[in-house]
Amino acid sequence: MSTDGKHRTVALREVGPRDGLQMAKAIMPTASKLAWIDAMATAGVSEMEVASFVPPSIMPQMADAAEVTRAVRQRHPALTVIALAPNLRGAQNAAAAGAQVIVVPVSASEAHSRANVRRSRDEQVAEVARITALAATLGPDRPRIEAGISTAFGCSLQGAVPEDDVARLASALAEVGADTVSLADTLGYAVPAQVKRLVRCLRAEVGAGRFGHLHLHDTLGMALANAYAGLEEGVRGFDAALGGLGGCPFAPGSVGNAATEDLVYLLESEGHDTGIDLPGLIAARALLADLLPSERLHGRLAAAGVPRTYHPAAAARASFLEAAH
Repeated sequence: MSTDGKHRTVALREVGPRDGLQMAKAIMPTASKLAWIDAMATAGVSEMEVASFVPPSIMPQMADAAEVTRAVRQRHPALTVIALAPNLRGAQNAAAAGAQVIVVPVSASEAHSRANVRRSRDEQVAEVARITALAATLGPDRPRIEAGISTAFGCSLQGAVPEDDVARLASALAEVGADTVSLADTLGYAVPAQVKRLVRCLRAEVGAGRFGHLHLHDTLGMALANAYAGLEEGVRGFDAALGGLGGCPFAPGSVGNAATEDLVYLLESEGHDTGIDLPGLIAARALLADLLPSERLHGRLAAAGVPRTYHPAAAARASFLEAAH
């Protein structure tokens, strides 16, 4: 941990209520979703992707997207409420429900783009342009538009995705007005060296201030290693799902996200303040297990228990400063 007294923070975005539940076999009732979200917010989660604005016929788990978004805005005014919308209609509905950030998925893989949003990459870039134009009409409290580049590190449908394609796509998304551009390892194929190259490439392409989050899946057990590689390249925003839930239904082989609790342990132990209380997060995971008994939860920390040697970054920093004075 740095001992220079500087406050190092990392924005950890919980995506379980959206990315996690979209692959769940059971449909979690709205009241249960809100109870789970409440527990995570109480544990200190400050950014949360709570819903996906897609047709219920395609994803019945998200039929209550507007109700959940409105309720979370009312119950947790300090929480940044995020929703995913693949098209203009979804973005209109997300904005009307009060989403403060709207994530629009844009596949780097042409094959995945057609499977996921039924449009080509270029057509989806044009859809982002329509969404940013919509946001511009909504005044000073408009939602921020984040373009999330999915399958950026490889695709089970297409195979390899050239890094130059990802760079050109990022540039195009910035040109049509996306506030931020994020990178997603949808299949969990990435390795640390690749993460470093692509993060460096995108930050150079769109500017460090416009680079959003790193969204990592743990298909091959590489999510934490890839997160650390991102940290070394200056990434300070990560997505994760409690219990490692999630995956993309339109990318065969895509399984769970990085487990939030494991990533919090890594970040805090390395001196990065997430603002999240780890025991509180483990309690929220226990609630999740009760609410979704048919789903297998992943992650190492919950099974092992929080180590007695664990010291949150903020507490460790305060202790050092007290000793220094």
